[in-house]
Amino acid sequence: MTATAPAFTEASTSRFVDISEGELKLRLHYNDVGQGAETVVMLHGSGPGASGWANFHRNIEPLVTGGYRVILMDCPGWSKSDPIVCDSSRSDLNARALKGLVDALGLDRVHIIGNSMGGHSTVAFALAYPERIGKLILMGGGTGGPSAFVPQPTEGIKLIGALYREPTIENLKKMMNVFVFDASSLTDELFQTRLDNILARRDHLENFVKSSTLNPKQFPDFSHRLHEITAQTLLVWGREDRFVPMDTGLRLLAGLPHAQLHVFNRCGHWAQWEHAETFNRMVLDFLTH
Repeated sequence: MTATAPAFTEASTSRFVDISEGELKLRLHYNDVGQGAETVVMLHGSGPGASGWANFHRNIEPLVTGGYRVILMDCPGWSKSDPIVCDSSRSDLNARALKGLVDALGLDRVHIIGNSMGGHSTVAFALAYPERIGKLILMGGGTGGPSAFVPQPTEGIKLIGALYREPTIENLKKMMNVFVFDASSLTDELFQTRLDNILARRDHLENFVKSSTLNPKQFPDFSHRLHEITAQTLLVWGREDRFVPMDTGLRLLAGLPHAQLHVFNRCGHWAQWEHAETFNRMVLDFLTH
């Protein structure tokens, strides 16, 4: 008989916590799903209107059914978490926020799944708090620096910037149409829901633009320090990623001593969404073996 995960929704799993990590004092929003001896934290990307739930809603149930507790953190400046202007490293800011959250929840060690900005934040957390990590899964992010093959900033990053400055349905569709390989799965309802999320927090939009003006390099290049991370790491990339090129994944593979790389064909920047079923099986196998 197959175990069935209990029904859950974004609203029923919604939680808030006040954190204090060094000088960082914020109210963070997160979703808390399932129970288990081991916890998986999911960190979302930097797109306007992003949230843990929006990024990973196709990936939660298999982990919960597999016996894991799943935490989806909304990074400072996104969704229902407090607004913030970041004039330094966004990766390290998010890592400190995550440290505050896992401390508040009494979690000694966590596995982390990071997508795009979430990948950068995962690496920053692993470097700052190596004793707090289990296994790592990075998709479409993890270190900065230029691509050897693709002009910078990439097509997708330019479209994100345009959407932050002018949040219209037209600009949203332009970004989302290169976000995934097959845009036919993107419905008008999905576009409208995402736009509503974006417009609900104009303070987040304005602060992101301010942050980028104060420090255009929000996500530093960690290549020279990757060798310090000894955790088992699964890298997952889309061959057609038009936001963070696939050679970034190769740089991570070269730098991380215990990494493996899986590349999806016909896949853009959102592997966990476009190839959810295969992705979920890979992650469960990776975490349990």
